[in-house]
Amino acid sequence: MTDLSSTPTTETSRPPRERRRAMVSSWLGTTVEYYDFLLYGTAASLVFPELFFPGAAPLLGVLASFASLAVGYFARPLGAVVFGHFGDRLGRRKMLVVTLVMMGAASFLMGLLPTYHQIGMAAPVLLVTLRILQGFAVGGEWAGAALMSMEHARPKGRGFAASVVASGGPSGAVLATLVLTPFSMLPSEQFLSWGWRVPFILSALLVVIGLVLRLVVTESPEFRAAAQRRATSSAPASNAPAPIVAVLRHNPRGLVAGALGTVAPLFMQSILATFVLTYAVTVGGHERSDALWLITIANAVHIVTIPAFAALSDKVGRRPVMIAGAAAGIVLIWPMFALVANGSWGALLLAFLIGNPLVQAIMYGPLGAWIGEKFAADVRYTGVAVTYQLGSTLGAGLAPLAATGLLALGGGTNPIFVIALFAGLCVISGAAYLLSRESHDDELALVTGPEGRSDGEAAPAAAAAAQRAEVSIGRS
Repeated sequence: MTDLSSTPTTETSRPPRERRRAMVSSWLGTTVEYYDFLLYGTAASLVFPELFFPGAAPLLGVLASFASLAVGYFARPLGAVVFGHFGDRLGRRKMLVVTLVMMGAASFLMGLLPTYHQIGMAAPVLLVTLRILQGFAVGGEWAGAALMSMEHARPKGRGFAASVVASGGPSGAVLATLVLTPFSMLPSEQFLSWGWRVPFILSALLVVIGLVLRLVVTESPEFRAAAQRRATSSAPASNAPAPIVAVLRHNPRGLVAGALGTVAPLFMQSILATFVLTYAVTVGGHERSDALWLITIANAVHIVTIPAFAALSDKVGRRPVMIAGAAAGIVLIWPMFALVANGSWGALLLAFLIGNPLVQAIMYGPLGAWIGEKFAADVRYTGVAVTYQLGSTLGAGLAPLAATGLLALGGGTNPIFVIALFAGLCVISGAAYLLSRESHDDELALVTGPEGRSDGEAAPAAAAAAQRAEVSIGRS
């Protein structure tokens, strides 16, 4: 019989101090990671076309720069498999330390790279190599941080706990923009010569801060309980399949549904951080610095709305909240682009507020818990990481490239094809939410297996009750 467990129902099994420490360290570490990752996205819009892909027509230079952005996303699924495997075998905490150091080192080295005019084709090759390293690290970051927070959380607070980590994305975006924008206001020659490099180099300091916070957090209690159960199992450890094999064998439905549900919210997040900035400048006639400040304001609001919608999903369920977000995306994507092209800074701010703090946050806030609740603890890191990064690659990785190409297809100013693409993605993600069972009240599985839970099935009450104590022992 497959072993199942629930998250404990007693407050004492999760000391409040430990819960807060897990959430804060995961949020701050993810903020640092996404500062590095999203800094690249901003630079890909404003700097890299001229410094690393010169000589091409402006649109082709932007396309080449966005292609290098996409390369990092394609490295994410590989990072998800590798870090997910060791995160399920060795622990969440160790992998989060590795991803943080790897991400920060790649970003720091980007700030030191010579340009195309200095070393020729070696410059974009080195840039893309570091970008791949970034993507590989991020492949394991989001899932591990979300699980550290979620697995320390109260049973009725899983959505909020996981979303605090998700809010590290816009937090990193705000930080990246606040650091980069003052340098972008330098005379163009100075900004392109050295100003853009400083935010990348500063990531070394941020890594040290994030590393200290991650080292003081204890390992996930549910991981420890699952590891203890494997250690005491009568089945030989050598016979246990690799986590990715177990996920594909026992819960392919959860993986596919989770990936499809991730596509729409991450597409929106990606194009707002890259493509829409360029569109606002070239079509809307906005100043580069104005667009950066306005999206920073919207991202600051986004930090709050992500956990707000996640907390709502803890009360009313994941499905109704996320389905509402997909429906809102279909309706609101049309006025959002009209507002960007309006030329008014107030209209542009409203467009940014519609995009991320509203449409994206409704779907994205509950997403971490919605995916995490699909997998047992012994394969949850792998399941969440691979699911999220597949959706991220399809949704966010190709978004700027696809949007730029579709804008060109529309004559360079008409975003109708971009709008249609996002509306279609909202239909796909909405269907994934609709067809998945509600999971916010489910007991969670501890160990997966042939008779285990699939796509959020609740644990049998007897097995759940029998193992609550075991998870609690893992917390001690």
